Amino acid sequence: MCRREGVNLQRGMNYGLGGDHSVILMSVRPNAPYKDRLEEGGTVLVYEGHDHPKDASCPNPKVVDQPEMLPSGKRTQNGKFHQAAQAFKAGRSSPERVRVYEKIKSGIWSYNGIFHLVDSWQERDDHRTVFKFRLIAVKGDDDLAEPVHIDAERRRVIPTAVKLEVWKRDGGKCRLCEAEDELHFDHIVPFSRGGTSLTAENIQLLCARHNLQKRNHIE
Repeated sequence: MCRREGVNLQRGMNYGLGGDHSVILMSVRPNAPYKDRLEEGGTVLVYEGHDHPKDASCPNPKVVDQPEMLPSGKRTQNGKFHQAAQAFKAGRSSPERVRVYEKIKSGIWSYNGIFHLVDSWQERDDHRTVFKFRLIAVKGDDDLAEPVHIDAERRRVIPTAVKLEVWKRDGGKCRLCEAEDELHFDHIVPFSRGGTSLTAENIQLLCARHNLQKRNHIE
């Protein structure tokens, strides 16, 4: 993940990396610190903004409104993503292209592909006001050298439970060469050819090299 992005991803929200995309880290695990969720059959991510840093002035960030601005007057990550989403809604820009990585278990991250940031808002939870961001999973927009494809077709994210089942079955290794790094969750029958994302039987772990070689072929 960090190797691919070329930066140390210590923050969950990383706006404007290299000027051509952003990165967010998500989790839908029961003990996750934020309330991220997938909707509309796994094609839409509703991502929760991030809290005020915990420090002497803010010992319990979970009861403090999520900040849009820093004391310096600059925007927080919440503010930057919110500004980009509202610019798209107002027709002033293309949607921000966002790479999404999901924590599926301790120490294990899965690349969920490219999403377009299309909306943002603020809402109240039990204690404070939080930011929410709406992102749509899209196909074929991971070439950062190309302009954003505004009309890109939606795609379905593989459910977390299916990823965990596949990870356990394949032993955390590529099924073809047993490599343990740069792993991808690959559709055996490609989604574009009618393959499902909803069962482990159609998903396998492949290393980056074998995943690239396979592309949309059926083995």
